[in-house]
Amino acid sequence: MGEQPIFSTRAHIFQIDPATKKNWVATSKHAVTVSYFFDSTRNVYRIISLDGTKAVINSTITPNMTFTKTSQKFGQWADSRANTVYGLGFSSEGHLSKFADKFVEFKEAARLAKEKNQEKMEFTSTPSQGGAVTRKGLAANKHALKKESTSGLAPPSPLTSESVNGTEDERAATDTPQPFEARGGEEPSHNALVFSHSSPNVNKHWEAELAALKGNNAKLTAALLESTANVKQWKQQLAAYQEEAERLHRRVTELECVSGQTTATRSDKTALNRTIEELEEALRSKEDELERLKMDVQSANQFHSQRDSLTHKLQTVEQMNQALEAQLGELEQRVEADRRERETFRQSLRSLLQLLDGKILELSQLREALAKLLECS
Repeated sequence: MGEQPIFSTRAHIFQIDPATKKNWVATSKHAVTVSYFFDSTRNVYRIISLDGTKAVINSTITPNMTFTKTSQKFGQWADSRANTVYGLGFSSEGHLSKFADKFVEFKEAARLAKEKNQEKMEFTSTPSQGGAVTRKGLAANKHALKKESTSGLAPPSPLTSESVNGTEDERAATDTPQPFEARGGEEPSHNALVFSHSSPNVNKHWEAELAALKGNNAKLTAALLESTANVKQWKQQLAAYQEEAERLHRRVTELECVSGQTTATRSDKTALNRTIEELEEALRSKEDELERLKMDVQSANQFHSQRDSLTHKLQTVEQMNQALEAQLGELEQRVEADRRERETFRQSLRSLLQLLDGKILELSQLREALAKLLECS
C-alpha cells in the first residue's frame, strides 16, 4: 500500500537556528498541515509537512526521540538524522496534547517494530561461532541504545565494526586455536579421524551453515556500511551536546555560587510565578475589555451611519419644506388676488343693482303713467 497518512493537524512550524542553537526560526509563514505517515513496506513512521511544494518537515520517528511540551501551545523534538530541532505552535492546548499522544503512540510502535526485527535477526542466525559473535554485537548495540535513551541523548547509537564483529579481544579469542585441554582432552589425531569418517549429511549441514553465515555476513556488512555513514555526523552532534552540557553545568555552578540561599530563590520563583499569573489574568481582562471596546466601536459606527442617513433625510425634508413654503406663498398671493377680484366684482354688481333698481323705478313710473293714460282714454 506504500506510505499512508494516519493523523493530521495544523500548526506553525519552527526550526532551531543552526548558528546559535538557541533561537527559533519560522519555516512557515502561516499554519500548515502536519501529518503522521506510516510506511507499511519498511514498517516506519514519519512526520511530514509541506508548505506549498516545499517539505518543511521530513522526520522519521525513532524509539530514542522525545516530544517535549515547552508551553501550553508549543512542543518540540530533536531529529538527529536531520541534525535539527523541530518546534510546533498549535492554536490550542487540546491540539498539542493530541499530537503529543500520537507521538508517544507511534514512538512505542516504532520501538516494538525495531525489537521485533532484532529478535527476527537473532532467531534466523545459526548457533555457530559467527552467530554467537553477531548476537553479542547486537546485544551490545541494544545496550548502548538503552543507555543513550536513559541518558536523554537524541541520536541513536550507531552500529560499529566492534558491535557487529566483536571487540579485538573477542576476535582474537575466537580466531586463536584452543589448547589441548580446552578441547576436552581429546587427541588431535582422534579429531582428524572422526572428521575424516563423517557422513556426507554432516558435510552438507556444515556447507548450509557456511552459506547461511555468508548471507548473514553480507547483511551485517550492508548494515555496517549504512550505519557508519552517519557515525561522523552523530559524533559531531554528540560532541556539541557534550559541550552544551558542560556549558550548562558551568552555568549552573555559577548560579549556585551566586545564589547561595535556595529558599530565597524558590520564594522569588514562587513570587515571580504569582506575578506572571496575575499579569496573565490582567492580560486576559484587558483582552476582554478590548473585545468589549471593539463591540462598542462597531455600535458607534452603526450609530454614525444611522445619524448620517437621518441627517441626509432631514436635509431632504428641509428642502421639500422650503419648496412647499414657496408654493404656499404663491398660493397665498393668488388667493389675495382672487379676493381682490371678487371684491371688485361685488362692487360692480352693486353698481349694476343700483342702476337696475333705478331703471325698474323708472319703468314702474312709466307703467303707472301709461295706466293713467289708458284710464283717461
